[in-house]
Amino acid sequence: MRSNKSGLLKMERRWGILLALPVTLGLMLFAIGPIIASFAFSLTDWQIGGQSSFVGLNNYETILTKDPVFTKSLFVTIYYVLATVPVAIIAAFGLAMLLNRKVKGLSIFRTIFFLPSIVPRIASTMLWLWLFNPDFGLLNSMLEYVGLPGSQWIYAEETAIPSIALMSVWGVGNYMIIFLAGLQSVPSHLYEAVEVDGGGAWRKFYHVTLPSMTPTIFFNMVMMQIGAFQSFDSVYVMTQGGPNNATLLYVVYLYRVAFTETKIGYASALSWILFIIIVVLTLITFRTSRKWVYYEGGGK
Repeated sequence: MRSNKSGLLKMERRWGILLALPVTLGLMLFAIGPIIASFAFSLTDWQIGGQSSFVGLNNYETILTKDPVFTKSLFVTIYYVLATVPVAIIAAFGLAMLLNRKVKGLSIFRTIFFLPSIVPRIASTMLWLWLFNPDFGLLNSMLEYVGLPGSQWIYAEETAIPSIALMSVWGVGNYMIIFLAGLQSVPSHLYEAVEVDGGGAWRKFYHVTLPSMTPTIFFNMVMMQIGAFQSFDSVYVMTQGGPNNATLLYVVYLYRVAFTETKIGYASALSWILFIIIVVLTLITFRTSRKWVYYEGGGK
């Protein structure tokens, strides 16, 4: 009996290893392998089609001390993150609160607000290129209709990043769904307690909804922050980093170095610096979350 049980466990172990093998190999070949390779490349001066030699930390030193374009792209990216993440959180949270109300045709409204987030990114970017057109774009036509002056939108240095931040609100459907799930998990008896104390809609929001939603806000904020630092496709298609590097996001600069200038070693060092920046900012966000994120039971 014991030998049969032991044989069955061995067979289950073999099948478990066999079934997990494709995922494990894929992780090693397409995730862990490239990560290790990129770090090795960052220690060389390798260019596509050329010879490579070991240069140690020279790439990192050059980036941090002698590369003004790196500094420019970093500040542009931080500006973009600060302009995008708060707007996207407020928009997604506001839409979720509207869609959490019991109104007629609610499922239709939820579908309408979620659809933009599943539109292919390049397709939506081309749509926004038309909207931002300063000569015949819809946004300037609307401003002209109400008697307001038009804007150059992405074609002027001063308005380029705010315009892209405005465009980012278009795709907050995924975060809206997460907020909506969080709102539907808020205990109803807490709202009833506020009503018994004579509180209105504002007190319900401030004392119940907002504290109960802080874990969801924290999760969405971390994900948006990481995503914003890695933004590339829409900005590259719309501006390629212009005008005058006003929208030169970090990953756009990294792409330019890697595939236009073919400096793979230098680009790999840029990617590792970005990784470190994201990790540090995420750790800071987690550390500060202890002061404002509240979990069920009153714990922080």
